[in-house]
Amino acid sequence: MTISFRGARDLLLSTREDYAAAVDAFAWPDEDEFNWAIDWFDQGLAQGASASTTALRIVGANAASLTFADLAERSNRVANGLRDLGVQPGDRVLLMLENCAPLWETMLAAIKLGAVTIPTTTLLTREDLASRIELSGALFLVTSAELAERFADVDPRVGRIVVGDTPPGGVAFQELLGTSPAFDPGRRTGADDPILLYFTSGTTARPKLVMHSHRSYGIGSLSTMYWLGLRPGDIHLNVSSPGWAKHAWSCFFAPWNAAATVFIANFGRFNAAALLDAIVEHGVTSICAPPTVWRMLIQEDLANWRTQLNNACGAGEPLNPEVIEAVRRAWGLTIRDGYGQTETTAQLANTPGQPVQPGSVGRPLPGYDVVLLDPDGHEVDEGEIALRLSPRPAGLMCGYQGEDGALEPVEGDFYRTGDVASRNADGLFTYVGRADDVFKASDYRISPFELESALIIHPAIAEAAVVPAPDPVRLAVPKAFVSLAGEHAPSRETALSIFRHVRSALAPYKRVRRIEFADLPKTISGKIRRVELRRIEIDRERDGIRGEAEYREEDFPELRE
Repeated sequence: MTISFRGARDLLLSTREDYAAAVDAFAWPDEDEFNWAIDWFDQGLAQGASASTTALRIVGANAASLTFADLAERSNRVANGLRDLGVQPGDRVLLMLENCAPLWETMLAAIKLGAVTIPTTTLLTREDLASRIELSGALFLVTSAELAERFADVDPRVGRIVVGDTPPGGVAFQELLGTSPAFDPGRRTGADDPILLYFTSGTTARPKLVMHSHRSYGIGSLSTMYWLGLRPGDIHLNVSSPGWAKHAWSCFFAPWNAAATVFIANFGRFNAAALLDAIVEHGVTSICAPPTVWRMLIQEDLANWRTQLNNACGAGEPLNPEVIEAVRRAWGLTIRDGYGQTETTAQLANTPGQPVQPGSVGRPLPGYDVVLLDPDGHEVDEGEIALRLSPRPAGLMCGYQGEDGALEPVEGDFYRTGDVASRNADGLFTYVGRADDVFKASDYRISPFELESALIIHPAIAEAAVVPAPDPVRLAVPKAFVSLAGEHAPSRETALSIFRHVRSALAPYKRVRRIEFADLPKTISGKIRRVELRRIEIDRERDGIRGEAEYREEDFPELRE
């Protein structure tokens, strides 16, 4: 076990509610050799007092309950089995499973082997998978019997390990569990050796391949643990699908850094009441969920569920203040927003014990030096979020892998995130939007998130996405694509009600001037693709047409009264 890792981890636990002390005392562990699964999970968690603690509990489909000692032994067996199949250090293993115990066992096993896991969402098509395997250079894949058919177009030389009924040419995952419970890595792992390869969600462009190391996610996830406020003995529920970085953040590294239990509720189609019942029944103490889930949860009367929750976080996209207030009224908990990327661990957050300013994503987490830069590289109070690279934060990726397989490392004085934020006099950051999403209308800078936050207060609106619509006078005007809630109809009356609402909620220069009722295009991770909506508006302007369900301010004489 690496003492310096434990020392940094224990420091963050001891300063959980003392942000200033944590920032002042914390330094990233500087390891030349580090294997998170061996040096921390096996030696730090699967031995001693925490060995018999439940590490993973899944209820519903694929139910399971495994202690840290159980998972250490089972992942040893899987590692031996993978090695017998030819998996070597540095080999890429594509992992496409629903939430089931073999997902965690495979992740741990691959880390122990020094292999590179490529977590993959189960929503991908056959064509997507064939392309990703080719681009990533994966030599092996692990999937379920239900999903195995999607790999029909994949090079037959790629080794297939299948959970459940195994098709011809595949190896049963169960066979791996029949190997020795003792694992000898045979070599030490370099802290900067690769551990994970992610495809980004592609909200504004084609997905990129992001390479992480044992340092960037094993050690770097200490910042995420601090944001989540997890402690030994906590039972942590993170609502996230496998295949995305947030799943690794909050269903793997961060909770196990804290010796907390990972709790998974597998109920198929999302059911807010069923999830709340499970939180109560299983004594969940901590939850992290994306805004979409929080918005669905507050449709229930949360006060009817007497939970043991002491922690609530939101991630994925900024949380709207009205959602935070609804949870505070019901449970007395303040949802603490945080910010990070697939390329990093958590960078900014509202941490435990600190006052939360509505709309703010908080302050830089211990180990991160965050600045805002203008296009010329000058530090400003509103600009692109950037990380100072001297010293380099442990939680930053190794770099992007190009289509030729070569790694493009992060170099220079700063890593620029592509996201825009503002910072107030108290040092609190507020997310503005993707650099590509912020636009000008009548020479005013418009933040889509600010307008969307005002829009969804309206009872008819479930979700909204604001983009610039070309305008001959103002250059662009704010337009909202709106998904309706409940039984509300996409009618003239609904549009008029929304226009009246935004007139009372927003300054004149920020007003939404056009509304269109539509289903919002999203990435497979659930993030809205505003780039697609902007493209629609450009094409319509060129062709001189408007949306069938579009309403404009000028359509309503009564708004001029």
